[in-house]
Formats: sequence, C-alpha cells, structure tokens
Amino acid sequence: MPERDLLPDTALASPPPSMCWKVIGTLGDNSCPRLEQCVRCLNCPVFEDAAARMLDRPAPPVQALAPAVATPARAQAGQQAGKEGSLVFRVGAEWLALPATVLRHVDEARAIHTLPHRRSAAVLGVVNVRGVLTLAASLAALLHIEPAASGAFAAGQRAATPRLLVTEWAGATTAFPVDDVEGVASFSADELLPAPATLAQSAGRHVRGVTNWRARSVGVLDADALFDALARSLR
Repeated sequence: MPERDLLPDTALASPPPSMCWKVIGTLGDNSCPRLEQCVRCLNCPVFEDAAARMLDRPAPPVQALAPAVATPARAQAGQQAGKEGSLVFRVGAEWLALPATVLRHVDEARAIHTLPHRRSAAVLGVVNVRGVLTLAASLAALLHIEPAASGAFAAGQRAATPRLLVTEWAGATTAFPVDDVEGVASFSADELLPAPATLAQSAGRHVRGVTNWRARSVGVLDADALFDALARSLR
C-alpha cells in the first residue's frame, strides 16, 4: 500500500499490492492502518479481493493441460523399469494414489479460510502454503467420496494424521486436504486392475484402476481427469 495510506474502495477494482499481508499485514510487521478496523488480514477486503481474483482466473483449455515437469527428486520416487511413483493417501474410506509428478510437496494440515458465494462444493477456500495464498479444493467433493464411518480405522491401526497435498498442474497450484498419507508406491500401468464397484460408483472416470499395496486396495487417480474436473468446478 503506497505510503501506507488506506486504499479507497475504488482501488479494489485494480490488482491489490502483491502479498501486502506478508509485508505490512499480520504476517509482516503489522503496520497496515487497515488492521485497526479489520484486526486480521483475513477480514480485509484487499485479501478477499485477491482470493476472489484467484478463483476467477480463466480455466486452462482441456487440450492445454499437461502435468508439471518432473524434477529429478520426483523421478526417483518410483519411475524405474517402466514403473510410476505415486503418493498413497486416504480420503474418507478410500485409499487413493496420485502421480508424484504432479506433487510439489506434502504439508501439515492447517486452517482453510472459506470465501463468500462459493460456486462449487469442491472449492473449499484459500489456505496459506509457505506464505503463498493457495486454492484449497476437496477431493471428496470432486470424487463424490463419502466420509469414513466413525471408528472405522480405530482397531489396530495408527492414528491418522491429516495432511495437505500441494499439487501443480498447468502452472496452477492447488492444495488438497486428505485424511492420512501412507507413503510412495511404485507400479506399472499393466499392474492396474479394474476398480471395484464401490470405488467406480464414487470416483468414476477419475480412477485409472486399482493396485494392491500393503494389504490395501488403492485407487490410482487419472491426473488429466482429476484436474479437468477441478477446472470445470472453477467456471
């Protein structure tokens, strides 16, 4: 904010200062005059406008979608001898796997700040990921997965640790909250089996097939179909 003056309401029609909440806001030195009225940046119209602009960004055309280029570290996650490395995690009662090539990192679960007038149940809001305002989306909503029954994973299993999967696809970063993360599995396409009826009814065309891993049936997600569905939910 130039000279730290209050922005007039008309200023919200133009792009807000880049990451002002990290410089003079609650994540910075707290010198922004707006804090006297808003208390927190989350209550500030500048922050809300920045989040709304992110949700209103044009969705990339389906034919232009391409997975993020794999870094050497990602390639080592399991792409050997024709096998693909994927991160295995749980959403509700379903164990799923997402290709390591679309993952940037796995972060701790944190508060997601909802936005007014959400257009899709798949859009949860925005979340602060390492200082960057990031779209948070629900895999459960995108894949039509029901929540796990209470106590379904209590007997003889370790306590689940919710995580945040931070992905990159077509230049856009998205954070997906998940109920638990198990590890990285490696498998080839010819090892996949048809999805069982229960998973097929929920995840539908978003699942390429299933693989058996650590005594679990894991649904392997199709990244193209998943991010295509996410793009449609933003329109």
